[in-house]
Amino acid sequence: MATVAEQMVRILRDSGVRRIYGIVGDSLNPVVDAVRRTPGIEWVHVRHEETAAFAAAAEAQITGRLTVCAGSCGPGNLHLINGLYDAHRSGAPVLAIASHIPSNQIGTGFFQETHPEQLFAECSHFSELVSQADQMPRLLRIAMQTAVGRGGVSVLSIPGDVSERRATGSATEAVHLVEPSPVVPREAAIAELAEVLDSGEKVMLFAGAGCRDAHDEVMALAGRLLAPVGHSLGGKEWIQFDNPYDVGMSGLLGYGACYDAMHEADRVVLLGTDFPYDGFLPQAHTVQIDTNPAHLGRRTPLDLAVHGSVKETLAAVLPRLRQRTDRSFLDRMLHEHARRLEKVVDAYTKDIEHHTPIHPEYAAAVLDEVAADDAVFTVDTGMGNVWAARYLTPNGRRRVIGSFRHGSMANALPHAIGAALSSPGRQVVSISGDGGLAMLMGDLLTLSLYDVPVKVVLFNNASLGMVKLEMLVDGLPSYGTDHTPVDFSAIAAACGIWSTRVDHPGEVRSALTKAFEHQGPALVELTTDPNAMSIPPKITSEMLRGFALAASKTVLNGGVGKMVELARSNLRNIPRP
Repeated sequence: MATVAEQMVRILRDSGVRRIYGIVGDSLNPVVDAVRRTPGIEWVHVRHEETAAFAAAAEAQITGRLTVCAGSCGPGNLHLINGLYDAHRSGAPVLAIASHIPSNQIGTGFFQETHPEQLFAECSHFSELVSQADQMPRLLRIAMQTAVGRGGVSVLSIPGDVSERRATGSATEAVHLVEPSPVVPREAAIAELAEVLDSGEKVMLFAGAGCRDAHDEVMALAGRLLAPVGHSLGGKEWIQFDNPYDVGMSGLLGYGACYDAMHEADRVVLLGTDFPYDGFLPQAHTVQIDTNPAHLGRRTPLDLAVHGSVKETLAAVLPRLRQRTDRSFLDRMLHEHARRLEKVVDAYTKDIEHHTPIHPEYAAAVLDEVAADDAVFTVDTGMGNVWAARYLTPNGRRRVIGSFRHGSMANALPHAIGAALSSPGRQVVSISGDGGLAMLMGDLLTLSLYDVPVKVVLFNNASLGMVKLEMLVDGLPSYGTDHTPVDFSAIAAACGIWSTRVDHPGEVRSALTKAFEHQGPALVELTTDPNAMSIPPKITSEMLRGFALAASKTVLNGGVGKMVELARSNLRNIPRP
C-alpha cells in the first residue's frame, strides 16, 4: 500500500511535474524517499531552499507548466519564502510542499514549530494544512489547479508523520490542469474602446508583459493610430523587436522618449501592464486593458477600463478604428527618442576597448553579440537589470527572466538553474552581480553536481552599485556599499566549474566565446568599473531629494547599446512628404 508521500509524488508526476527542487531532511524525508522510488520524476538537491523556489519559478516561466519546490519543517520551508514571493508576483505556477512538525505536536511550541499555512498566505493563492491522509489528494488537486488557473503560488503544508501514513483511495491519478482561456471583452466594451481611441489626437501605447502573444496586434494598433510605443521592463522582450514605433522604456531604468510621449499624449493606453511606479504615469486621460480586473485603475485614474486579453481585445477593436494620416506626434517622438539616445551614447563608446576597469556597458554589449539568438538570460536585481534593459537585444526568441516585480537580490543563478534544467540544449546565461552571487554562492555547487551548463557572467565591481546610486540620488554619502575584491573565478574553479577572470576589455569577447563553447557550467568574471552607474549627465537638486520625475524624466539615462541603432533605423524609415 502506498504512503501519502508516494501518492502525492505519483500524482505530481502523472500530472506533468518533472522535478522537485529542495533540500532533504527531517520531516521532508518521506517525500524525498518517495521521489527516489518513483520513476519519471527527479529530486534536485540545491544548497539553499530560496534557490529551490527561484529555480522552480524560472522553470515555470520558461515551460508554462506547474513546477514544485519543497522545504522541511520550520527553518527549511521558511527559506522558500523569498523565492515564492518572486514566483507569485511573476505569476509563475509553483507548488510549494512545506513539510511540518509531527501533527500531534502542532500548537505545543515544539522544536522548529511554525505555522506555514499562515506564513505563506500572503505569497500564495492557496495555502492549506493536510492533517489527514484522506485529505491529501483533494487538497493537492485544488492546490495544483489554483496555481495554474490563477497564475502564482500554492502551498501544501504536510506534517512528516502524515506523509508516512497509508494513502486512501487511488494510489495515483493524473490531474488535467486547465490554463485560463483568453478574455474577450463584451461587445459594448469594444465599441466604447473604439470610440475613446478614435477621439484621441495624440495616442501613446505603453506595453507590459501582458503583450507576450500580442506583438502583431500592438504593431497593427500603433500603425492604425500612428502612436509611439513604449514599454515596461517586463514588456521589453515581447514588444521592442520589429517595432518601428519604439520610444523606449519608462520606470526607474527608463531611457529615451517614453516618458515624454506618455505625458504629451492626450490618450495613453496601458496594455497588459500593472506598472507599479505611478509617479511615472500622467494620472489622467488613460485607458487600461488587462486580464486581471483587480489591476484596472489601481495605479492611475482611468477614462476607460477594459477587462480583456491584449491580443483578443486589439483584434476585436482594430476593424472599428479609422486610419490616421497625421504622423506629426509620432515622428516628433521618434526624433526625440533618437536625439536622447545619441546624446548619451558617446560617453560609453570612447576608448572603451582600452579602459580599465572594464566598462560594464561595453561588456554587456559584447555579451549581447556573442550570446545565442534563443538564449535565456537571467538577471540579478540591481545594475544587472540596467545592463539587461539597455543592452540585451530582444528578437522574439530570447527570454529575459528576473525578479522584476519582487526585486530580490541573488535571483539570477537560481533562476538560471531552473531555466537550464527545464530547457536542455538551450543556452542559459546568468548575468550576476558580485553582491547577488555572493548571497547564494553555495549553489555554484549545484551547477557542478548536476553539470548544469549555465554560463555565469559575473559583473564584479566590488560594490553594491545600485544601492550606491540610491544613496547618491538621496543626497547621502555611500556607506557599506563597497567591499574588498574577491576572486570569484577561483571559488568557481574550486567548485569544479570552468572559469576565467578578465581584467582587460580586449579579452572579454574571447572569454565569453570560450565559455559559451564549453559543454558544462562556466563562469566568466569581469572586473568592472564601480563608478559606472548609468546616472544622468547632471545631478539636480530635485534628484538629490529623491527620484524626482518632473526634473529627471528618466532617472537612469545611461548607455543604451544597440537601441540607438534601432532608433536611427526607425528615423530612416519615416515616410517623406
